[in-house]
Amino acid sequence: MTNKIFFTPGPSELYPTVAAHMQSAMENKIGSISHRSQQFKEIYAHAVAGLRQLLQLPDNYEVLFLSSANEVWERAIQNLVKEESFHLVNGAFSKRFYEVAGELGRKASKHEVPFGEGYTPEQVAIPDAAELVALIHNETSSGVAIPADAISRFRQVAPPNALLFVDAVSSLPHPAFDYSQIDSIYFSVQKCFGLPAGLGVWLLNERCIEKAHALQRQGMSLGSYHSIPALLEKAKANQTPETPNVLNLYLLGQVVADMNSKGIATIRQETETKARLIYDFLESSENFTPAVQDATFRSPTTIVANTEIPSSEINKRLAPFDMAIGSGYGSHKEAQVRIANFPAHSISQVEALVNRLEEL
Repeated sequence: MTNKIFFTPGPSELYPTVAAHMQSAMENKIGSISHRSQQFKEIYAHAVAGLRQLLQLPDNYEVLFLSSANEVWERAIQNLVKEESFHLVNGAFSKRFYEVAGELGRKASKHEVPFGEGYTPEQVAIPDAAELVALIHNETSSGVAIPADAISRFRQVAPPNALLFVDAVSSLPHPAFDYSQIDSIYFSVQKCFGLPAGLGVWLLNERCIEKAHALQRQGMSLGSYHSIPALLEKAKANQTPETPNVLNLYLLGQVVADMNSKGIATIRQETETKARLIYDFLESSENFTPAVQDATFRSPTTIVANTEIPSSEINKRLAPFDMAIGSGYGSHKEAQVRIANFPAHSISQVEALVNRLEEL
């Protein structure tokens, strides 16, 4: 058994109640039930209702479950783009979505800024032909977060028929999005929701659904079992087209219920308190500096710092204290660290991490 606290950006620290919910799932043999059973339908409905409450999701949004957030990239392009998509790129994951569109045979264009920088709608020229505009709220590789109000303003600069897609993989449930200005948001559960990997959540509105059906009527292939029409048909019956990750779906429903009991306002307030603790330390440290120079774009949930000490050495020194942080992404592996600040991390745990980093 390990007592290590994982401040890694995903998979990350499990939500504190997961162990108890896992035990309950084992006792009730949740992993053995049929995904066509009434018991599964209730598990599905419970998770969806909890997410709607936690995220304050409007009625015109549907909740769909896939294998991962990465799968949403493919399904979005297959189902919603006949010819052209447009991508805002400021790190490895936003760039990968752009590449996936090209790999699927669509014309993909992009607005790219240097690693570690953000952007505003007023700086971006979106082609009139763009059918989907891919935004990333929180770039996990670089620690850049685009403010939620700036995300909403993209509606004013995007073509009227374009669908606005938002990657919130490492930020929800913290941001308070204006869903009336966005068409789809997606995330995975192994980050801010503190669960094992293997479940993606796709939130999309009626504009997305109508576009998928329109392309289908034109004779375009939308893919197979995870097309939007197929997913939606089963979702209406609280089911999935295939045998899903039933255990993780059960755990998601339980953890979301715990989060709702705590309250989204409290979760947001604690996230911001912990972020201030970390950034205040980075600003005063001799060994670390915030990697994102413009404070407007600093992520509160995935905090990236330049380090004078190699990240591998930092983790060696943290290991005796049962702590682990993330290394930098890609070519920044040793020169940066990434510190997750998710709801699973308590204020006292963050304070203890900061104290250990100060000792370095």
